[in-house]
Amino acid sequence: MIGNDVIDIIQSRQESNWQRKGFIEKLFAPAEQLIIAQNPNPEIIIWLLWSMKEAAYKIYNRETKIREYIPKKLVCTIASITDDYSTGQVICGETIYHTKTTITPNSLHTIAVTFVEDLNNVIEIEKKDILKDEDGIPYLSSSSLHNTKDVSISHHGRFEKVVIIKKNKDKRSV
Repeated sequence: MIGNDVIDIIQSRQESNWQRKGFIEKLFAPAEQLIIAQNPNPEIIIWLLWSMKEAAYKIYNRETKIREYIPKKLVCTIASITDDYSTGQVICGETIYHTKTTITPNSLHTIAVTFVEDLNNVIEIEKKDILKDEDGIPYLSSSSLHNTKDVSISHHGRFEKVVIIKKNKDKRSV
């Protein structure tokens, strides 16, 4: 399964005052708060962690069909981070979601998957042939990508991302 989240950094600066009292404590677990406090660029780390949570939540919602506000139940760890890329995990109960994030001066884009090997098979597609079920969960209805069904859509400010996991038709069991 797949989830994704995109954050327009400029719009976030206009819409959210992450420095206000209680903001960080409301959204982030103690271990995440420590990551934020120890980083020289807390603004980017806050949005990185939030993007990871949002991308993982889209999978959680698809799996459970439960819509709930659970930011502190989705606990992030960062495995690696550079100025333009990050990998990590989001844990929700017993479930682990694997993430990778592209970081630019203007945006963050996080992909979350249930199987780490799927991170290498994510492709961005045009927003067409998408249907939503009764729970509002999007699916790809195009037969041109017959081995894919789950799709994740995210938009914020100037950015929109639509992604799927492209299945390798040539994989054979050994």
